[in-house]
Amino acid sequence: MPPVNHPSHSGKSGMGENANMAATSALRIGLVNNMRGSALPATERQFTNLVRTAAGEIPLHLSLYALQDVPRSDDEIRWMGCKYASVEDLWNNPPDGLIVTGAEPSTAQLSDEPYWGNLSSLIDWADRSTISSVWSCLAAHAAVVHLDGIERRPLSEKLLGVFACRKASVGPLARRLTNGIHNRPRFPHSRWNDVSCIAEAGLAERYNILTCSDEAGVDAFLRQGRSLFVCFQGHPEYEADTLLFEYRRDIRRFLAGQRTDYPAMPSGYFDEKSTAVLRRYRERALREPHEDMLNKFPTSMLAARTSNDWTTSAVALYRNWLSYMWEQRSQREVARASGSRGIIPRNACNGTAYIRT
Repeated sequence: MPPVNHPSHSGKSGMGENANMAATSALRIGLVNNMRGSALPATERQFTNLVRTAAGEIPLHLSLYALQDVPRSDDEIRWMGCKYASVEDLWNNPPDGLIVTGAEPSTAQLSDEPYWGNLSSLIDWADRSTISSVWSCLAAHAAVVHLDGIERRPLSEKLLGVFACRKASVGPLARRLTNGIHNRPRFPHSRWNDVSCIAEAGLAERYNILTCSDEAGVDAFLRQGRSLFVCFQGHPEYEADTLLFEYRRDIRRFLAGQRTDYPAMPSGYFDEKSTAVLRRYRERALREPHEDMLNKFPTSMLAARTSNDWTTSAVALYRNWLSYMWEQRSQREVARASGSRGIIPRNACNGTAYIRT
């Protein structure tokens, strides 16, 4: 199946004369969407809108891909239709950059997930074949364990909410990627596991923390290999009501008897009025724990009161990432056009790395 293309408008990049060489060819981004159920179209929309907005005047060409062995329902297959291509189509036609989404975990060990073999191959391929790639949540955990054997740690309870972060940038590239984000940005998190151990002594040479939180741990980080991996434990792509619907899904599972504990409310997300309403709903749900109670969940009222204060920082992060790839590709094209051979310098996490041409 051919990938669907979502080109943004074309224009000058503002990166200088070298960037003009790439202006005739859009920056090519692949989105590998591993989410399931209602999260499949929502995740597609979230990343597509974020990348399009962040691109600005950089011409963009976005294609959708699906990882093999991710279990899919008939509805999901119909939704994906001919819009999504197999990741096998990437092997001989690599984009400049790649975005790989997470997925709700079904096993305690990532290596036991049914798609682990194909995801591992994708991680290796992205390191060989792309300028840079973004790894979201579970996909970030997969990259860390596959490349460096760093196992994620289970949390005592689900980390759900919007958390204040701080910049923790070291090195020119890290500072560049966080340029323009708020000094104390707030980003959503939704996960059961954590790899904040990358901030511990002994791993600093491989990983560079971009943003972190006292409550949520590491938010975003870099790994410089042959390609630059930008990894997010948080979800800057989330829309204002995404956490609301995740919370409602967890409540549904409690009411259906699929979990024994009533889920904790997202931290730092609902205002006082919404919090009071949800506390009253919880009391009633605990008295009457049946699936019909979900019909009484005040979805519309809560959705009208949610707000998104992380979009500006999210757009800045992704704009910096796209600009980095635009410049890197331009430098390579300049080198090829001039017939140069040898080494072209490239900013790395803590200094300078090099690309051989």
